[in-house]
Amino acid sequence: MSTFDTINPTTGAKIKTYVTEPSTQIDYKIDLAHQTFATWKSTSFKERASLLIKVSNYLTSERTTLASAMTEEMGKRTTEALAEIDKCALVCKYYAENAELLLANETVKTEAKKSYVTFSPLGVVFAVMPWNFPFWQVFRAAAPAIMAGNTMLLKHASSVPACALLIEDIFVKAGAPQGLFQTLLISGSDTKQIIQHPHIRLMSLAGSEEAGSQVASAAGKGVKKVILELGGSDPFIVMPDANIELAAQTAATARMIVSGQSCIAAKRFIVHSAVVDKFTELLKFNFESKTIGDPKDPKIDVGPLSSQSTLNTIHDQVARSLELGATLVTGGKKLNIPGFYYPPTILTNVSPNMPVGCEETFGPVAAIIAVSSAQEALEIANDSHFGLGSSVWTEDPQNIKFFTKNLQAGCVFINSMVKSDPRLPFGGTKFSGFGRELGSYGIKEFVNIKTIWIN
Repeated sequence: MSTFDTINPTTGAKIKTYVTEPSTQIDYKIDLAHQTFATWKSTSFKERASLLIKVSNYLTSERTTLASAMTEEMGKRTTEALAEIDKCALVCKYYAENAELLLANETVKTEAKKSYVTFSPLGVVFAVMPWNFPFWQVFRAAAPAIMAGNTMLLKHASSVPACALLIEDIFVKAGAPQGLFQTLLISGSDTKQIIQHPHIRLMSLAGSEEAGSQVASAAGKGVKKVILELGGSDPFIVMPDANIELAAQTAATARMIVSGQSCIAAKRFIVHSAVVDKFTELLKFNFESKTIGDPKDPKIDVGPLSSQSTLNTIHDQVARSLELGATLVTGGKKLNIPGFYYPPTILTNVSPNMPVGCEETFGPVAAIIAVSSAQEALEIANDSHFGLGSSVWTEDPQNIKFFTKNLQAGCVFINSMVKSDPRLPFGGTKFSGFGRELGSYGIKEFVNIKTIWIN
């Protein structure tokens, strides 16, 4: 056993000290999850849906308390935190209402008397989740996994243990059978051992590229399925025919998601040279209009970053990019106030070899890259080992066809910011991960796709 502290990013003060669980407790919870699976897999969709609806209702009724825990542990603005809880309630309701249809047998005509495909639950799902969306990342995996007939163990980020325990508590309050959903308070070093446990059948991870690589490697040794949603350096492409005012306004919003700490936040702003000056001016106005302060204040736009290390990393990326020739338009300096705050920052004259042009930037920093054509925009957008989401701003049907076909990303949004939706699959390509969550494709990640042939 060991201990770890949680830190309030708004003040820098310690919140609480937690004790990690011993190996005996970990083994007990894994065995319990396995035992519960033996009965849960045989429940009807109606029974599972009844539970998920109760979970959804609890999320709604306790949204203020849950949002407050999020704000205290990782600094999310209250307005964003409340919206996150509401989205969790929505995804629970979506799968409660649609899972039976999404997992219905699929008849396939062959020379057999009868041939079809069924979808069977896998067993115990081990979820490793990040701090930036401490409820949403969990529920977007838990809702389909549990509706498919699996049980789940959660290893959450060490910075949000209270959120992790609250999620388990919600399932308990909703009447879930013991062992259906359990939180593990463990260190990262325990993760590999858990993955290798014979009762663990599937890994679901949202997190960094490094964490994904380690988990995938450990899972591969045990020939276990993995769903990975990793980092991103999402391009935000603006063509001359776009609504520049709306594009700049949306760009500011898209970059400030969780104070810039989102995998799908727009990061690289690839703008046609014909409109780059206008776009930069408008983005600067929108950035400088953002208010920084206590995330509990509904009037502020930018809260603190999650930790001192996150603050140091984003500032270092800005500093190194400036040394390589980028131009600072606004921001770029640490604020002399308590907490882990960083100002909305814009860099122009950015090239793809600069840190802000190629690395994942977790903070309110926009890198503007000027291009002369749609082809050049595409080449720069795809010149990244990430491939999560892309946003393109154009009214030209040919441009729309060109970008939607050729962008290397898990999702492409035209004249809109990138976002996840329970009805649509979400995930990335290249080093942004593999597998999908949400929608019909998402729930099918949590099942054995079984062929049935009858003569």
